[in-house]
Amino acid sequence: QVQLVESGGGLVQAGGSLRLSCAASGRTLGSYAMGWFRQAPGKERELVAAISAGGVTYYADSVKGRFTIDRDNAKTTLYLQMNSLNLEDTANYSCAARSSPFGVIKTSSDYGYWGQGTQVTVSS
Repeated sequence: QVQLVESGGGLVQAGGSLRLSCAASGRTLGSYAMGWFRQAPGKERELVAAISAGGVTYYADSVKGRFTIDRDNAKTTLYLQMNSLNLEDTANYSCAARSSPFGVIKTSSDYGYWGQGTQVTVSS
């Protein structure tokens, strides 16, 4: 069983930065594919970024060049560095994990473990 807890959300002005963390308890995440998803009010949940167990990354076009997904060396925490935030980035951000030795996982229904989410609000 893997428990995921996100932190780092908050209110930030447009153009600012935030770093989200997703801490795992129960086991290390070295053999897990992981992802960050977000959901804004009235919109469907969308994949923001994903990382495979081997470290291959994927980014949605809307965040490419602004966001970076990575893990710590102990592979117990997943991060999402978000720079140049804009109003459209306002959403609830959740991390997800699935035990998989293969590539990145882009579909939310393929993930088995989810955190509770952290709110990111970008103001003008």
